[in-house]
Amino acid sequence: MAAIEQTQRETPGMDALFADFTERRAQIADGTTFRLLSGGEGPVVLLLHGWPQTLAAWHRIAPQLRAAGYRVVVPDLPGYGQGEIGSGSALARAPSRRAIAGSIATLMESLGHQRYAVVGHDRGARAGYRLALDRPDPVAGYASLAVVPTLDVWERIDGRFALRAPHWFFFTLPPDLLETLVGADPDGYLDHVLTGMAGGRDRLDPRAVADYRAAFARPAVRAAMFSDYSAALGIDLEHERADRETGHKIACPVLHLWPAGVAGDPLAVWRRWADDVSGGDVAGGHLLPEQSADAVLEALIPFLKRCFPR
Repeated sequence: MAAIEQTQRETPGMDALFADFTERRAQIADGTTFRLLSGGEGPVVLLLHGWPQTLAAWHRIAPQLRAAGYRVVVPDLPGYGQGEIGSGSALARAPSRRAIAGSIATLMESLGHQRYAVVGHDRGARAGYRLALDRPDPVAGYASLAVVPTLDVWERIDGRFALRAPHWFFFTLPPDLLETLVGADPDGYLDHVLTGMAGGRDRLDPRAVADYRAAFARPAVRAAMFSDYSAALGIDLEHERADRETGHKIACPVLHLWPAGVAGDPLAVWRRWADDVSGGDVAGGHLLPEQSADAVLEALIPFLKRCFPR
């Protein structure tokens, strides 16, 4: 079992964002520690945030799922937020999406959750589909907000993508150089990224932004983010190519929601990875959990009811 302790909220405003949620810290066997929020009763839903955010990204989703009759678990991704990657963990030795998903699965097992749905956004969605592929037994359903698998993205990358998402390539530079560049003004870099993603940082809740700032100020968090992206264009692609070559698919139902205006047919992409796929586009930008929460919930709650028939 994980070593678990209840803690006080570390960022001002988090109590208001997640009323009636308990904040805890959990350490799994490999020494990795997580900050997590949990609340509610009923079938378990795991929410995994994206880059460069923290668990605070779910402040408009988690309370509504709790009110709808679900037990909601919201951790920081391994190494993100206020957590720490264990020095002897697989993730520390050889960063990969598989190692991230394994840490999350171990956390959920340690918390006593044997069956749960996974909802992920951005990097959290990528951890989510790796979890569904590698550890299918506990995953009752998987929802991806805004992303398709990395291999499919890689095969379609062009100059326009590189201009929209330069961090995909920037973060493959040597870690020491990245820390010198980004660490010189972490607040400035974070504000630039969030402004671009949200179409203006003023469109995001300042209490959530404060949590992102507190995390991004930590060199260890920045290092975890850099290694996450570096692995994405290396070992993670190898794992996904192996899945494709062997016909390995996600066994549970898959829901995909994406911002309106995305080119192509994202559902057709996901149907190469799973047999039971549904979803559609929603109004808003990339940060769907924060900017399009009502539309996300309108699709997500019926999907969860199908994953957990009563």
